[in-house]
Formats: sequence, structure tokens, C-alpha cells
Amino acid sequence: MFQERKVLIVDDDMRNTYALSKKLIEYGFEVEMAHNGKEAVEQLTEDKSFELVLMDTMMPEMDGYQATKRIREMDHYKQVPIIALTAKTMPEDREKSLQSGASEYLTKPIDFEKLLSIMRIWLFKH
Repeated sequence: MFQERKVLIVDDDMRNTYALSKKLIEYGFEVEMAHNGKEAVEQLTEDKSFELVLMDTMMPEMDGYQATKRIREMDHYKQVPIIALTAKTMPEDREKSLQSGASEYLTKPIDFEKLLSIMRIWLFKH
């Protein structure tokens, strides 16, 4: 199910990005990375083949909330799953992520098995 499914990881912390991408690649995903929301929007504008986005919420230049809103304005990415990843754990943070257009919300540190389960659900729907 995960073989060659294209995922964009958006996170300004290279340690998070590297660790997560390494695990996803082991499961067969094709992984690309962006270091902030602005880069993510640019990549998604140029490449219409991404099937899922993992979006950190707190980043410089353009945060994950703003980037998610911009991505949802793109015709091709209106329905593509966006999973918000954040260190913030307050209920209003979850609500803010979902209101910006995120499909799902997970707190850091990421439980990888839970992430895979959520990705499985969203990729099966699409």
C-alpha cells in the first residue's frame, strides 16, 4: 500500500525530517522535503504528484497553518491529506490545525506506528 506513494515532509528541524523520512523510505514511500511552508507551497505548485503532506505547524517564513490554507486553495490539492504535526498539545491547537485545512493532527514526539495507521487510512480514502 505504501510502495512509491509520494509524501512531502514540511519541517524546519532537519533532525525530525531526516528521522521521519528514513523510516518512511524503509516502508517504500517516495519522500521529498521542504524546510518551511513557503518552500512547501512552491514545491506543490510545481509538482502535482504528491499524495500526502506531513506539515509541521511552527516554522519560520510561513508557518504550517498559513501553508495549509494556501495548499487548500490549489485545485489539485484541495482533497489531498495533510497531517499537521506539532509539539503543541492544547485542544485549541488541534482546532486551529483542522480549521486551517489539515485532515488530521498528531503531536510530537511522533508515535510512528500511529502515524502509519493514520496515513494508511487517508491514503486508502484517496
